[in-house]
Amino acid sequence: MKLRTLFAGLAVLAVTASGCSTKSADNGDGTDSSGVKTGPGVTADKITLGALTDMTGVYATLGKSITQAQQLYFEQLNQAGGVCGRNVELLVRDHGYDVQKAVGAYSELQSKIAGLPQVIGSPIMAAIAENVAKDKVLTIPAAWPSQLLKVPYVQIVGGTYELEMINGVDFLVREKGLKKGDKIGHVYFEGEYGESALAGAKFAAEKAGLTIVEQRIKPTDNDMTSQVSALKSEGVKAILISAGPRQSASLAGVAAAGGLNVPIVSNNPGYSPQLLGTPAAKALEANFYYISATQPPSADAPAMTKLVGDYTKKYPKDTFDGGATFGYVSAKVFGESLKKACESKDLTREGIYKALQTQSAFDSEGLMPVLDFSKPGQVGTRESIIQRPDSKAKGGLVEATEPFTSDAAKEFQLG
Repeated sequence: MKLRTLFAGLAVLAVTASGCSTKSADNGDGTDSSGVKTGPGVTADKITLGALTDMTGVYATLGKSITQAQQLYFEQLNQAGGVCGRNVELLVRDHGYDVQKAVGAYSELQSKIAGLPQVIGSPIMAAIAENVAKDKVLTIPAAWPSQLLKVPYVQIVGGTYELEMINGVDFLVREKGLKKGDKIGHVYFEGEYGESALAGAKFAAEKAGLTIVEQRIKPTDNDMTSQVSALKSEGVKAILISAGPRQSASLAGVAAAGGLNVPIVSNNPGYSPQLLGTPAAKALEANFYYISATQPPSADAPAMTKLVGDYTKKYPKDTFDGGATFGYVSAKVFGESLKKACESKDLTREGIYKALQTQSAFDSEGLMPVLDFSKPGQVGTRESIIQRPDSKAKGGLVEATEPFTSDAAKEFQLG
Protein backbone atom coordinates (compact mmCIF):
# COMPACT_ATOMS: atom_id res chain seq x y z
CA MET A 1 0.00 0.00 0.00
CA LYS A 2 1.34 3.45 -0.88
CA LEU A 3 1.59 6.12 1.80
CA ARG A 4 -0.49 8.63 -0.10
CA THR A 5 -3.50 6.27 0.00
CA LEU A 6 -3.42 6.44 3.79
CA PHE A 7 -3.55 10.21 4.22
CA ALA A 8 -7.29 10.66 4.59
CA GLY A 9 -7.56 8.01 7.29
CA LEU A 10 -4.43 9.17 9.04
CA ALA A 11 -5.69 12.75 9.15
CA VAL A 12 -8.70 11.49 11.10
CA LEU A 13 -6.43 9.50 13.39
CA ALA A 14 -4.32 12.59 14.05
CA VAL A 15 -7.39 14.42 15.34
CA THR A 16 -8.85 11.54 17.34
CA ALA A 17 -5.69 9.81 18.60
CA SER A 18 -6.15 11.07 22.15
CA GLY A 19 -9.53 9.38 22.37
CA CYS A 20 -9.00 6.06 20.62
CA SER A 21 -6.67 3.09 20.53
CA THR A 22 -6.78 -0.58 19.80
CA LYS A 23 -7.40 -3.03 22.61
CA SER A 24 -3.85 -4.35 22.32
CA ALA A 25 -2.44 -0.82 22.70
CA ASP A 26 -4.22 -0.52 26.06
CA ASN A 27 -3.00 -3.83 27.49
CA GLY A 28 -0.63 -3.39 30.38
CA ASP A 29 -1.65 0.19 31.21
CA GLY A 30 -1.37 1.02 34.88
CA THR A 31 0.56 3.00 37.48
CA ASP A 32 3.63 1.72 39.31
CA SER A 33 4.41 2.17 42.99
CA SER A 34 6.20 5.48 42.34
CA GLY A 35 3.23 6.95 40.48
CA VAL A 36 4.58 6.47 36.95
CA LYS A 37 1.93 5.58 34.39
CA THR A 38 2.91 2.57 32.30
CA GLY A 39 1.72 0.96 29.09
CA PRO A 40 2.65 -1.75 26.61
CA GLY A 41 6.31 -2.70 26.68
CA VAL A 42 6.87 -1.34 30.19
CA THR A 43 7.20 -3.64 33.20
CA ALA A 44 8.52 -3.07 36.70
CA ASP A 45 12.12 -3.58 35.59
CA LYS A 46 12.22 -3.24 31.80
CA ILE A 47 11.24 -1.03 28.85
CA THR A 48 11.05 -3.01 25.62
CA LEU A 49 11.49 -1.35 22.21
CA GLY A 50 11.39 -2.88 18.73
CA ALA A 51 13.40 -2.77 15.52
CA LEU A 52 12.12 -3.86 12.11
CA THR A 53 15.38 -4.03 10.23
CA ASP A 54 16.95 -5.44 7.07
CA MET A 55 19.79 -7.87 7.74
CA THR A 56 19.47 -9.97 4.59
CA GLY A 57 17.98 -7.79 1.83
CA VAL A 58 18.82 -4.71 -0.22
CA TYR A 59 19.94 -2.70 2.82
CA ALA A 60 21.58 -5.48 4.85
CA THR A 61 24.73 -3.44 5.49
CA LEU A 62 22.70 -0.44 6.65
CA GLY A 63 20.48 -2.59 8.84
CA LYS A 64 23.42 -4.21 10.59
CA SER A 65 25.09 -0.86 11.27
CA ILE A 66 21.94 0.84 12.58
CA THR A 67 21.01 -2.10 14.78
CA GLN A 68 24.46 -2.54 16.29
CA ALA A 69 24.74 1.18 17.04
CA GLN A 70 21.32 1.19 18.71
CA GLN A 71 22.25 -1.84 20.80
CA LEU A 72 25.44 -0.01 21.79
CA TYR A 73 23.49 3.09 22.87
CA PHE A 74 20.97 1.15 24.96
CA GLU A 75 23.74 -0.88 26.56
CA GLN A 76 25.45 2.38 27.58
CA LEU A 77 22.13 3.80 28.78
CA ASN A 78 21.54 0.74 30.96
CA GLN A 79 25.06 0.91 32.36
CA ALA A 80 24.30 4.50 33.38
CA GLY A 81 21.23 3.38 35.33
CA GLY A 82 18.61 2.95 32.62
CA VAL A 83 15.35 4.91 32.66
CA CYS A 84 13.00 5.13 35.62
CA GLY A 85 14.87 2.29 37.32
CA ARG A 86 14.37 0.08 34.27
CA ASN A 87 16.72 -1.37 31.68
CA VAL A 88 15.88 -0.73 28.02
CA GLU A 89 15.83 -3.76 25.72
CA LEU A 90 15.70 -3.80 21.90
CA LEU A 91 13.79 -6.65 20.24
CA VAL A 92 15.15 -7.04 16.68
CA ARG A 93 13.29 -8.60 13.75
CA ASP A 94 14.81 -9.00 10.27
CA HIS A 95 12.31 -8.43 7.45
CA GLY A 96 14.85 -8.78 4.62
CA TYR A 97 13.14 -5.85 2.82
CA ASP A 98 10.06 -8.07 2.40
CA VAL A 99 6.84 -6.15 3.08
CA GLN A 100 4.72 -9.13 4.12
CA LYS A 101 7.42 -10.40 6.46
CA ALA A 102 7.66 -6.93 8.00
CA VAL A 103 3.90 -6.71 8.52
CA GLY A 104 3.96 -10.06 10.29
CA ALA A 105 6.88 -8.95 12.45
CA TYR A 106 5.06 -5.75 13.43
CA SER A 107 1.96 -7.73 14.40
CA GLU A 108 4.10 -10.00 16.55
CA LEU A 109 5.95 -7.15 18.26
CA GLN A 110 3.33 -4.45 18.71
CA SER A 111 1.80 -5.65 21.98
CA LYS A 112 5.28 -6.20 23.47
CA ILE A 113 6.88 -2.81 22.80
CA ALA A 114 6.70 0.80 23.95
CA GLY A 115 8.07 2.14 20.65
CA LEU A 116 10.00 1.48 17.45
CA PRO A 117 13.34 3.31 17.19
CA GLN A 118 14.04 1.60 13.86
CA VAL A 119 12.03 0.65 10.78
CA ILE A 120 14.06 0.28 7.57
CA GLY A 121 12.40 0.90 4.22
CA SER A 122 9.81 3.23 2.70
CA PRO A 123 7.61 0.35 1.48
CA ILE A 124 7.78 -1.21 4.94
CA MET A 125 6.66 2.04 6.57
CA ALA A 126 3.88 2.41 4.00
CA ALA A 127 2.57 -1.03 4.95
CA ILE A 128 2.53 -0.45 8.72
CA ALA A 129 1.84 3.32 8.87
CA GLU A 130 -1.87 3.01 9.57
CA ASN A 131 -1.31 0.54 12.40
CA VAL A 132 1.52 2.60 13.87
CA ALA A 133 -0.81 5.60 14.10
CA LYS A 134 -3.72 3.53 15.43
CA ASP A 135 -1.56 1.76 18.02
CA LYS A 136 0.17 5.03 19.02
CA VAL A 137 3.65 3.55 18.62
CA LEU A 138 6.32 6.25 18.38
CA THR A 139 8.38 5.19 15.36
CA ILE A 140 11.65 6.46 13.90
CA PRO A 141 11.99 5.18 10.35
CA ALA A 142 15.21 4.63 8.47
CA ALA A 143 13.31 6.05 5.52
CA TRP A 144 12.94 9.71 4.66
CA PRO A 145 10.03 10.41 2.24
CA SER A 146 8.19 13.57 3.27
CA GLN A 147 4.86 11.71 3.16
CA LEU A 148 5.81 10.20 6.52
CA LEU A 149 5.58 13.65 8.10
CA LYS A 150 1.79 13.27 7.86
CA VAL A 151 1.68 10.02 9.82
CA PRO A 152 0.92 10.46 13.55
CA TYR A 153 3.52 8.94 15.88
CA VAL A 154 6.18 8.79 13.15
CA GLN A 155 9.23 11.04 13.56
CA ILE A 156 11.78 11.58 10.80
CA VAL A 157 15.29 12.10 12.17
CA GLY A 158 17.23 14.17 9.63
CA GLY A 159 16.02 15.71 6.39
CA THR A 160 13.89 14.11 3.68
CA TYR A 161 14.74 12.57 0.31
CA GLU A 162 13.36 15.67 -1.41
CA LEU A 163 15.57 18.02 0.59
CA GLU A 164 18.64 15.85 0.00
CA MET A 165 18.15 15.99 -3.77
CA ILE A 166 17.42 19.72 -3.73
CA ASN A 167 20.64 20.38 -1.84
CA GLY A 168 22.43 17.92 -4.13
CA VAL A 169 21.39 19.78 -7.27
CA ASP A 170 22.47 23.05 -5.65
CA PHE A 171 25.89 21.46 -5.01
CA LEU A 172 26.17 20.45 -8.68
CA VAL A 173 25.41 23.99 -9.81
CA ARG A 174 27.68 25.72 -7.30
CA GLU A 175 30.60 23.30 -7.24
CA LYS A 176 30.46 21.25 -10.44
CA GLY A 177 29.68 23.90 -13.02
CA LEU A 178 26.21 22.83 -14.15
CA LYS A 179 24.36 25.66 -15.85
CA LYS A 180 21.00 26.55 -17.29
CA GLY A 181 20.02 24.21 -20.13
CA ASP A 182 22.09 21.23 -18.91
CA LYS A 183 20.57 17.78 -18.40
CA ILE A 184 20.84 15.69 -15.22
CA GLY A 185 20.08 11.99 -15.17
CA HIS A 186 18.13 10.55 -12.26
CA VAL A 187 18.19 6.81 -11.58
CA TYR A 188 15.64 6.00 -8.88
CA PHE A 189 13.78 3.12 -7.23
CA GLU A 190 10.09 2.82 -7.96
CA GLY A 191 7.94 3.59 -4.91
CA GLU A 192 7.94 6.26 -2.20
CA TYR A 193 11.72 6.53 -1.88
CA GLY A 194 12.43 7.20 -5.53
CA GLU A 195 9.33 9.26 -6.18
CA SER A 196 10.06 11.53 -3.21
CA ALA A 197 13.65 12.04 -4.32
CA LEU A 198 12.50 12.70 -7.88
CA ALA A 199 10.07 15.38 -6.68
CA GLY A 200 12.94 17.20 -4.98
CA ALA A 201 15.21 16.84 -8.00
CA LYS A 202 12.56 18.24 -10.34
CA PHE A 203 11.87 21.18 -8.05
CA ALA A 204 15.56 22.10 -7.84
CA ALA A 205 16.11 21.52 -11.55
CA GLU A 206 13.26 23.84 -12.49
CA LYS A 207 14.68 26.53 -10.20
CA ALA A 208 18.09 26.19 -11.87
CA GLY A 209 16.84 25.85 -15.46
CA LEU A 210 18.00 22.21 -15.74
CA THR A 211 16.25 19.18 -17.23
CA ILE A 212 15.86 15.85 -15.45
CA VAL A 213 16.25 12.68 -17.54
CA GLU A 214 14.50 9.87 -15.65
CA GLN A 215 15.56 6.24 -15.32
CA ARG A 216 13.19 4.30 -13.07
CA ILE A 217 14.41 0.95 -11.70
CA LYS A 218 13.36 -1.81 -9.30
CA PRO A 219 15.26 -2.84 -6.14
CA THR A 220 16.07 -6.11 -7.92
CA ASP A 221 17.82 -4.29 -10.80
CA ASN A 222 21.53 -4.51 -10.03
CA ASP A 223 23.12 -3.90 -13.46
CA MET A 224 22.95 -0.26 -14.53
CA THR A 225 24.38 -0.78 -18.05
CA SER A 226 21.20 0.12 -19.91
CA GLN A 227 20.58 3.14 -17.70
CA VAL A 228 24.09 4.48 -18.25
CA SER A 229 23.76 3.94 -21.99
CA ALA A 230 20.49 5.87 -22.09
CA LEU A 231 21.87 8.74 -20.02
CA LYS A 232 25.04 8.96 -22.05
CA SER A 233 23.02 9.22 -25.26
CA GLU A 234 21.06 12.11 -23.70
CA GLY A 235 24.29 13.97 -22.93
CA VAL A 236 23.73 14.37 -19.19
CA LYS A 237 26.24 16.48 -17.28
CA ALA A 238 25.60 14.76 -13.93
CA ILE A 239 23.61 11.86 -12.47
CA LEU A 240 21.45 11.64 -9.37
CA ILE A 241 20.78 8.21 -7.87
CA SER A 242 18.11 7.26 -5.36
CA ALA A 243 18.65 3.54 -4.88
CA GLY A 244 20.82 1.14 -2.87
CA PRO A 245 24.58 0.60 -2.58
CA ARG A 246 24.62 -2.16 -5.20
CA GLN A 247 23.02 0.10 -7.77
CA SER A 248 25.39 2.95 -6.90
CA ALA A 249 28.43 0.72 -7.37
CA SER A 250 27.17 -0.56 -10.70
CA LEU A 251 26.26 2.93 -11.92
CA ALA A 252 29.66 4.39 -11.03
CA GLY A 253 31.58 1.45 -12.45
CA VAL A 254 29.64 1.22 -15.70
CA ALA A 255 29.76 5.00 -16.23
CA ALA A 256 33.54 5.05 -15.76
CA ALA A 257 34.04 2.09 -18.09
CA GLY A 258 31.83 3.73 -20.73
CA GLY A 259 33.54 7.10 -20.61
CA LEU A 260 30.67 8.94 -18.93
CA ASN A 261 32.89 11.00 -16.65
CA VAL A 262 30.30 13.04 -14.72
CA PRO A 263 29.57 13.60 -11.01
CA ILE A 264 27.11 11.17 -9.40
CA VAL A 265 25.14 12.33 -6.35
CA SER A 266 23.32 9.81 -4.14
CA ASN A 267 20.64 9.96 -1.47
CA ASN A 268 21.79 8.72 1.92
CA PRO A 269 20.72 5.05 1.59
CA GLY A 270 22.77 4.66 -1.59
CA TYR A 271 26.27 4.24 -0.21
CA SER A 272 28.19 2.03 2.20
CA PRO A 273 31.96 2.08 2.77
CA GLN A 274 32.06 -1.63 2.01
CA LEU A 275 31.79 -0.58 -1.66
CA LEU A 276 35.40 0.57 -1.44
CA GLY A 277 36.36 -3.10 -1.32
CA THR A 278 34.75 -3.76 -4.70
CA PRO A 279 35.96 -3.17 -8.29
CA ALA A 280 33.87 0.04 -8.31
CA ALA A 281 36.09 1.70 -5.68
CA LYS A 282 38.19 3.76 -8.09
CA ALA A 283 35.13 5.07 -9.93
CA LEU A 284 33.39 5.91 -6.66
CA GLU A 285 36.36 7.87 -5.33
CA ALA A 286 36.64 9.75 -8.62
CA ASN A 287 33.05 10.88 -9.22
CA PHE A 288 30.65 9.80 -6.47
CA TYR A 289 29.05 12.05 -3.81
CA TYR A 290 26.75 11.13 -0.97
CA ILE A 291 24.18 13.34 0.79
CA SER A 292 23.38 12.93 4.47
CA ALA A 293 22.40 14.89 7.56
CA THR A 294 24.91 12.89 9.62
CA GLN A 295 28.54 13.89 9.89
CA PRO A 296 31.02 11.52 8.20
CA PRO A 297 32.89 9.14 10.54
CA SER A 298 36.09 11.08 9.79
CA ALA A 299 34.66 14.29 11.33
CA ASP A 300 36.71 15.70 14.19
CA ALA A 301 33.80 16.31 16.58
CA PRO A 302 34.64 14.77 20.00
CA ALA A 303 31.30 12.93 20.04
CA MET A 304 32.13 11.29 16.70
CA THR A 305 35.58 10.27 17.86
CA LYS A 306 34.08 8.68 20.96
CA LEU A 307 31.30 6.94 19.02
CA VAL A 308 33.71 5.49 16.46
CA GLY A 309 35.94 4.28 19.28
CA ASP A 310 33.10 2.73 21.28
CA TYR A 311 31.57 1.08 18.21
CA THR A 312 34.89 -0.30 16.98
CA LYS A 313 35.67 -1.70 20.42
CA LYS A 314 32.33 -3.49 20.61
CA TYR A 315 32.26 -4.60 16.96
CA PRO A 316 35.95 -4.89 15.97
CA LYS A 317 35.26 -6.89 12.80
CA ASP A 318 32.77 -4.38 11.35
CA THR A 319 33.29 -1.12 9.48
CA PHE A 320 31.87 2.02 11.09
CA ASP A 321 29.66 3.91 8.63
CA GLY A 322 26.96 6.56 8.38
CA GLY A 323 24.30 4.01 9.28
CA ALA A 324 25.95 3.55 12.66
CA THR A 325 25.85 7.31 13.28
CA PHE A 326 22.17 7.49 12.36
CA GLY A 327 21.41 4.42 14.47
CA TYR A 328 23.10 5.88 17.51
CA VAL A 329 21.42 9.29 17.15
CA SER A 330 17.95 7.80 16.59
CA ALA A 331 18.41 5.57 19.66
CA LYS A 332 19.47 8.63 21.66
CA VAL A 333 16.35 10.49 20.50
CA PHE A 334 14.33 7.62 21.96
CA GLY A 335 16.43 7.48 25.11
CA GLU A 336 16.01 11.19 25.80
CA SER A 337 12.28 10.92 25.16
CA LEU A 338 12.02 8.04 27.65
CA LYS A 339 13.91 10.09 30.25
CA LYS A 340 11.58 13.07 29.80
CA ALA A 341 8.55 10.77 29.91
CA CYS A 342 9.86 9.39 33.20
CA GLU A 343 10.23 12.92 34.57
CA SER A 344 6.59 13.50 33.64
CA LYS A 345 5.64 10.18 35.25
CA ASP A 346 4.10 8.93 32.02
CA LEU A 347 5.72 5.95 30.28
CA THR A 348 2.65 5.17 28.22
CA ARG A 349 3.02 5.34 24.45
CA GLU A 350 1.22 8.68 24.44
CA GLY A 351 3.49 9.94 27.21
CA ILE A 352 6.63 8.99 25.29
CA TYR A 353 5.33 10.72 22.16
CA LYS A 354 4.52 13.90 24.12
CA ALA A 355 7.98 13.79 25.69
CA LEU A 356 9.55 13.72 22.22
CA GLN A 357 7.69 16.91 21.33
CA THR A 358 9.21 18.80 24.27
CA GLN A 359 12.57 18.66 22.46
CA SER A 360 12.83 21.72 20.23
CA ALA A 361 16.63 21.70 20.04
CA PHE A 362 17.82 18.10 20.28
CA ASP A 363 21.62 18.15 20.41
CA SER A 364 23.62 15.08 19.36
CA GLU A 365 26.87 16.92 20.09
CA GLY A 366 27.75 17.39 16.45
CA LEU A 367 26.81 13.96 15.07
CA MET A 368 23.90 15.64 13.24
CA PRO A 369 22.49 19.17 13.06
CA VAL A 370 20.39 20.38 15.99
CA LEU A 371 16.92 18.87 15.48
CA ASP A 372 13.49 20.31 16.29
CA PHE A 373 10.87 17.71 17.28
CA SER A 374 8.38 20.20 18.72
CA LYS A 375 6.30 20.60 15.57
CA PRO A 376 4.55 17.38 14.48
CA GLY A 377 4.30 17.20 10.72
CA GLN A 378 7.39 19.36 10.19
CA VAL A 379 10.92 18.27 9.36
CA GLY A 380 13.55 18.61 12.08
CA THR A 381 16.24 20.02 9.75
CA ARG A 382 16.75 21.01 6.13
CA GLU A 383 20.53 20.83 6.29
CA SER A 384 22.62 18.40 4.28
CA ILE A 385 26.30 17.51 4.17
CA ILE A 386 27.80 16.48 0.82
CA GLN A 387 30.39 13.77 1.35
CA ARG A 388 32.68 11.75 -0.90
CA PRO A 389 34.19 8.26 -0.64
CA ASP A 390 37.79 8.02 0.54
CA SER A 391 39.34 4.62 1.25
CA LYS A 392 41.93 6.22 3.54
CA ALA A 393 39.38 7.91 5.82
CA LYS A 394 37.53 6.52 8.84
CA GLY A 395 34.30 5.01 7.64
CA GLY A 396 35.27 5.58 4.00
CA LEU A 397 33.85 9.12 3.83
CA VAL A 398 35.07 12.71 4.08
CA GLU A 399 33.25 16.04 3.87
CA ALA A 400 32.96 17.68 0.47
CA THR A 401 30.98 20.59 1.96
CA GLU A 402 30.10 22.02 5.34
CA PRO A 403 26.48 21.46 6.46
CA PHE A 404 24.24 23.78 4.43
CA THR A 405 20.68 24.51 3.38
CA SER A 406 20.18 25.76 -0.16
CA ASP A 407 17.74 28.56 -0.94
CA ALA A 408 15.59 26.10 -2.88
CA ALA A 409 15.46 23.73 0.11
CA LYS A 410 14.29 26.62 2.31
CA GLU A 411 11.46 27.30 -0.16
CA PHE A 412 10.32 23.73 -0.77
CA GLN A 413 6.93 22.85 0.71
CA LEU A 414 7.03 19.40 2.27
CA GLY A 415 4.16 16.96 2.47
